[in-house]
Amino acid sequence: MKVTKKEFKEKFEKRLQDRFAISIEDASSTELYETLGKVIKSYYSSDWKHTRQDYLNHEQKQVYYFSIEFLPGRMLKSNLLNLGMLEMVQEALVEWNIDLEDLVQEEPDMALGNGGLGRLASCFMDSLASIGMPGNGNGIRYEYGLFKQKFVDGYQVELPDEWLNQRNIWEVRRESKAVDVHFGGNVYLKESPTGQLKPVYEGGYSIKAIPYDTGMTGYENDTVNTMRLWSAEVTEEDKINFQNFEDRKELENLTSVLYPDDSNEAGLRFRLSQEYFFVSAGMQSILHYYKSLGLPMTEMNKFIAIHINDTHPAMCVPELMRLLVDEEGMAWEKAWDVTTKVMSYTNHTIMSEALEKWKISLMKEVCPRIYQIIKEIDRRFVEEWSHVFDPELIERTRIIRNKQVHMAHLAIIGTHSINGVAKLHSDLLKSVVLKDFYTIYPDRFNNKTNGIAQRRWSQISNPLLSSTLDKYIGKSWRKNADDLKLLLNHADDKKVYADLAKVKKENKKRLAQYIKETKGIEVSPDAIFDVQVKRLHAYKRQLMNLMHIIKLYLDIKENPDLDITPRVFIFGAKAAPSYHFAKSVIKLINETANLINNDASINGKLKVVFLENYNVSLAELIIPAADVSEQISLASKEASGTSNMKFMLNGAVTMATLDGANIEIRDVVGDDNIKIFGLTEAEVYRYYNEQNYNSADIYNNNPVIHRVVNAFIDGTIPNSRMEGQEIYDSLIKYNDEFFILRDFMSYCEAQESLDADYKDKARWGKMSLTNIAHAGHFSADNTVRKYAEDIWQIEPVRKG
Repeated sequence: MKVTKKEFKEKFEKRLQDRFAISIEDASSTELYETLGKVIKSYYSSDWKHTRQDYLNHEQKQVYYFSIEFLPGRMLKSNLLNLGMLEMVQEALVEWNIDLEDLVQEEPDMALGNGGLGRLASCFMDSLASIGMPGNGNGIRYEYGLFKQKFVDGYQVELPDEWLNQRNIWEVRRESKAVDVHFGGNVYLKESPTGQLKPVYEGGYSIKAIPYDTGMTGYENDTVNTMRLWSAEVTEEDKINFQNFEDRKELENLTSVLYPDDSNEAGLRFRLSQEYFFVSAGMQSILHYYKSLGLPMTEMNKFIAIHINDTHPAMCVPELMRLLVDEEGMAWEKAWDVTTKVMSYTNHTIMSEALEKWKISLMKEVCPRIYQIIKEIDRRFVEEWSHVFDPELIERTRIIRNKQVHMAHLAIIGTHSINGVAKLHSDLLKSVVLKDFYTIYPDRFNNKTNGIAQRRWSQISNPLLSSTLDKYIGKSWRKNADDLKLLLNHADDKKVYADLAKVKKENKKRLAQYIKETKGIEVSPDAIFDVQVKRLHAYKRQLMNLMHIIKLYLDIKENPDLDITPRVFIFGAKAAPSYHFAKSVIKLINETANLINNDASINGKLKVVFLENYNVSLAELIIPAADVSEQISLASKEASGTSNMKFMLNGAVTMATLDGANIEIRDVVGDDNIKIFGLTEAEVYRYYNEQNYNSADIYNNNPVIHRVVNAFIDGTIPNSRMEGQEIYDSLIKYNDEFFILRDFMSYCEAQESLDADYKDKARWGKMSLTNIAHAGHFSADNTVRKYAEDIWQIEPVRKG
C-alpha cells in the first residue's frame, strides 16, 4: 500500500471533518480512533473487493474454517502493519501530538473466544491472507465476549464484556446475505410425485441469521480475506408465534454470549442451538455461493473445502447432507461422497469430557431433521463396517450410543481428514483416544502442529525486539519467519546477548509500570519474570506453580539469606464460571500473593501478581516481558499449546513437561535451551494401566511436599480455609488426579537449575537467543501451508 504521509494526513483531516465537523485539536481519542479506523478500512476495501472477485473469476477453490471461537484481539495496529503503513501513520500522528497507543486503547478487544482454540483460528485467518491463500472464517458474532474478570476479596467475579457497546468499525453488516435457520417442530418424510422421500416440517420456528463480515488483511500482499460472523434476529412472522415473551427473548439472545452455562437443560439447549445456528447459516451461505458458479454439485470438493475446528461445528456434516439431499434432490450416496470429500476435522483434545456429546432427546427437540440424518449416517456406518471389523469395535465407534450423539464420532465418520495439533497429540489419538477409528480409517489421520501469527507476537507486541533483529539479521524475517535462524550466526556474540537483554529489560519496565498502575504492586525489572498465562484448568497445573511459590516463601522465611535471584511470578487466567476447583485455585493464588507481597521480611525476593481479565491485548504486554514460560501441564494432556511458541519467539526460556508442542520446541532448541521435568506420557499411562499411584504415600514420606501441602490447611495462607481444604482434598483424599505431587520435586529441581542459569548472563543470553532463532519453526504461515497442501488442496490466489 503506497500511501504518502501527506496523502494520509489530508484524507484523515477530511474524514474527521466530514464525520464529526471538528478539528484535530478538538477531537477526543474516541473520535480520532474512529476516524483512523475508517481511513484504514477505505485503504483496503478495494483490495477486499478485488480478492473476492479474483476468487470468483478464477473459480478458485476456497476453504471455509468453521470455529465457535475467534480471538482476533485489537485489529488497528495489525491492519496498519499488514498494509505497510504502521511507521508512517505513527509519524503522521506524532506531528499532530497524537500517540497511536492512545488510539489503540480506544479499540475494544474482540474477545470472542476462551483461549487457544479461538486464538489459533485467528492466527490461521491472518496467515491464510498473508500467504495469499483463499480462506474464510465462519463463526458467531457474540454481543458479549467470554466475560470480564474481576477479583473481589481474591475471588473471581464475572462481569459482562460489552465489547459491542462501542461500534466495531471493522465489520460490515451484509443483510442481503441473510438466511433463515429453522429449529424445532416435527419432521416426517413423505414420498414426492417423483418417488423421492421429502421432509415435511410441522411447527418450529425460524431465526434470521445476519452475516457481519470483517476483512482479514494479508501482510503486504493486497489479499484481503473474510471472517464472517453471524448474528441472530427472530423474524417478524415468528415473533407472532411465540407463546410468551421469555421464549422470544431467549431466541433473540441466541448470539448474545459465548459458552452459555450448560449446567442445566436450558443452557444445554441454548448451546446446541448456537452450534446449529452458525453451522446452518454458514453452510447455506457456502452453497449459495457455489450454486452461483453454475458447476455440478458432484464436483463441489474441487472448489470448496470445509474445516471443522473441534467438535462444535460437527453438524456441518449432516447439514450439508440436508442441503444436498433435501434441497438439491441429490441421491444419498452421491451426497455422502461429496460431503466426506469436502469436510475435514481438527481434534483439539484428548480429554474425554471435552469431546462433545448431546442427549438424543435434546437434539430431536432442537434440530429434528439433523437428528434423522445423523441416525441414517450411523445406520449406514454400522452396515458398511460390521462385517469387516469386530462388532464390539463398531459398537464403540457408533455416532449414536448410550442415548447420546457423539459429535467427535460424527466428525470423524463424515470427513476425509482428521488431524491432531502436535506430534504427541496426534500419536495419542491414533494409539489411545481414537484408536478404534484409526483401525477403521488409518489413511485419514495426520498431524499438523499448531503455529502462531508471528507478526502480531513480534512486530506488533515487541517492536523493540523487532528493530534489534533488523539490525543484526536484516528484515527478511518479517516476511519469512524461517529467516530468524540467521540469528544463529551471532550465537556466541555477547554484544547481541546484551542488546537482547536490554530489550527484555525495557519490556519488563513497561509491564512493571502496568502492574503498579493496575495492582498497586511494585516489582523490580531486575527480577526474573516467571509467567504462566492460559485458561485455568486442573490439567494445566497452575496449582503446582503455586506450590513452588509457597515452597520458596517458606524457604526464605526459614533462611532469609537464601541465595536466590528475586522472582516475580505472574499469572493470567480465567476460570469457567461453573468450574469450582479452578476458582478455588484463583482464590488461593490471590491470597498467597497478598501474604507474600506484604511481608517485608523477605526483602522483595518474591512477588506474586495475578493480572485480571487476561486477553489478547494483555498477552501482548506480558509475553515480551517474560523471562520464563511456564508450560507445566501433565504429560499427555495438553494437545499442543501456542503460548509456548509466543514466549520462545520473545526470548523466554520454557519450563516444560514433555507434553504437546513442548516436545517439538525441545527438539528444535536442544536440551540445553529448555528446562524439562516430570513424568513422560509413557510413565503417565503406566500409572493408569497399573493403577498404583498413591499421592498420600508421597505426602507422608516427603517432608518438603508435606510442609507445602499442609500450608493449604494450617492457616499459612490467610482467608482461604474452605478453598485450602478443597485443594488439600484433591491432592490427598482424591489421589491427585494430575500427578502434581509426583512431579513436584522434579519441578523444583528444574527451577533451581533455571535460577543458576539466569545468574550466568552469557549462558542465559545464549539460551534466549537460541529460542528466538528457532521460533520460525512454529509460524502459522508454515502450518497453514501444510493444511493447504495436505488437507484442503487450495493454492495461492491467482491475481486477475
